Amino acid sequence: MADDSKKIVGIKTDDAKDGDSSNDDNSNVNIAENDEQLKTFKDLGVTEVLCEACEQLGWKTPTKIQVEAIPVALQGKDVIGLAETGSGKTGAFALPILQSLLASAQRLHTLILTPTRELAFQIAEQFEALGSSIGVKTAVIVGGIDMMSQSLVLAKKPHIVIATPGRLIDHLENTKGFSLRALKFLVMDEADRILNMDFETEVDKILKVIPRDRRTFLFSATMTKKVAKLQRAALKDPVKCAVNTKYSTVEKLQQYYVFIPSKYKDCYLVSIINELAGNSFMIFCSTCNNAQRVALLLRNLGITAIPLHGQMSQNKRLGSLNKFKSKSRSVLLATDVASRGLDIPHVDCVINYDIPTHSKDYIHRVGRTARAGRSGKSITFVTQYDVELFQRIETLIGKKLPAFPTQEEEVMMLVERVSEAQRFARIEMKEQGEKRKRPRGEEGDDTEQSSGVRKKVRGGDINREKIDNDLYFQEDNGTKKPHHFGHKMGVSHIMHDI
Repeated sequence: MADDSKKIVGIKTDDAKDGDSSNDDNSNVNIAENDEQLKTFKDLGVTEVLCEACEQLGWKTPTKIQVEAIPVALQGKDVIGLAETGSGKTGAFALPILQSLLASAQRLHTLILTPTRELAFQIAEQFEALGSSIGVKTAVIVGGIDMMSQSLVLAKKPHIVIATPGRLIDHLENTKGFSLRALKFLVMDEADRILNMDFETEVDKILKVIPRDRRTFLFSATMTKKVAKLQRAALKDPVKCAVNTKYSTVEKLQQYYVFIPSKYKDCYLVSIINELAGNSFMIFCSTCNNAQRVALLLRNLGITAIPLHGQMSQNKRLGSLNKFKSKSRSVLLATDVASRGLDIPHVDCVINYDIPTHSKDYIHRVGRTARAGRSGKSITFVTQYDVELFQRIETLIGKKLPAFPTQEEEVMMLVERVSEAQRFARIEMKEQGEKRKRPRGEEGDDTEQSSGVRKKVRGGDINREKIDNDLYFQEDNGTKKPHHFGHKMGVSHIMHDI
């Protein structure tokens, strides 16, 4: 990464705040000295209209990465932005782009590439919110959605296209009249992830069909060799705006681990959700199958869980996300498709049910909580097979994590009930697998229909009354109340009410 042509602006690490900082010749941005003076977006050079838009969104003062990147971007330079998750990177590239659009409006002005579909929709929302007063039009071009309707949106020539690389290539090759030859800005958000997901060939194709005379921004929380390689190919004389040079997690994040036998993972999960009742959780699993299974398991125990993974249709993925954002579901079971960039303010706790195989993914996963100055918790499950991976994570973040206090006796009391729920979840998974194999006609809903157990299982009717009574106890007046931990959760949606 050490390139003579590149300038480094005000790099500060967390543990060297009083150390020396390096200045850029052309920019007066130095975090240590100027943090006091640079209080508002106006001081950074953002126009009045956009300052008002920031105020309406509740952005009172710029974040560190915004303080560094915005003035440099407004000077017309290419930018590499490195900052921890939840530090306002989207605003750091959105404001300069919108200001450029204000100065000279043109259609198909900006292309933003993202690794996941959900992140693309989120960025579009931010652009629409910031640019509502100036009439900015955006288009989200991602897989899982009908290409024809996307072609119609592109035919209207929006100002900003937010896309995943694969689907964008489809349109560049197949949609008549769509080209990016007049493009002014290219942004790669979570650039390392775009390259790690092996979009390299797509990115190369895109770079060939867009003008060389353009501005390019790369933003990410983690930098890899592949990003360094891309930087040489795609950027001209870039300025690196780094808030942290080492990989770090946010200070207000309390991180814990739980060392448990592999076979009792589900029991510990239910116990922790029960103990931290009233919080909202994001639980990360390593496979789509596991995310779906654990979601069904928790639902069978009366916990309002919902899955989000790559085997769900795009509409269902967005539906899951919106239900979780609107707080109608308290637990989101996700694969790494949700670990990048998603900004859900109310996530109180992140649980790594399966430990991430790439240590850097840990930083992104736990970055879903404790965002924008809030506090949050993360708990990582470490089984007998995960010790080495866990030690790598501790080495990467430079911290020794404390153990999360759990009562083994209390957890073991849940074994019987959790085993029953596991059995029902397996039956449902089998049913869903069979439905997928059936010819299209009646498609099963893989998100919300999983209410307890389906009626017919292996040749006989399951006694709903019995399952119901297992989760409730009868009061004298005939009303039903949930058993102790369903009761403690305060859950009203139990099983068939979901």
